[in-house]
Amino acid sequence: MFDGIAVRVPVICGSISDITAVLKTNVTVDQVNNSFKKAQDEEKFKGVLKYSDEPLVSSDIIGLPYSAIVDGLMTHVVAGNFVKVLAWYDNEWGYSSRLVDMAILLFKNIN
Repeated sequence: MFDGIAVRVPVICGSISDITAVLKTNVTVDQVNNSFKKAQDEEKFKGVLKYSDEPLVSSDIIGLPYSAIVDGLMTHVVAGNFVKVLAWYDNEWGYSSRLVDMAILLFKNIN
């Protein structure tokens, strides 16, 4: 099972996604965070996913191109398999960055 919510407020700052999942196996916070640390270096996630273990507030992520900056300090595991992950993003810049990625992809496919 998976669920999530993104909170967007009308201010010049970032937003946060609250993602929850029920896993088939038990995990620890360190295992979850290490998965995101590893994933951020994979080619398919470069420039899209970032992991941080520093304290973050919404103004910290303004102007960053990532679609998700996982806040490792906010990762929670309940009863072993219920996972909550919070991921920050810049409302406009992150979205604009993905539009540029899409335009580049379309251009490559046209040629």
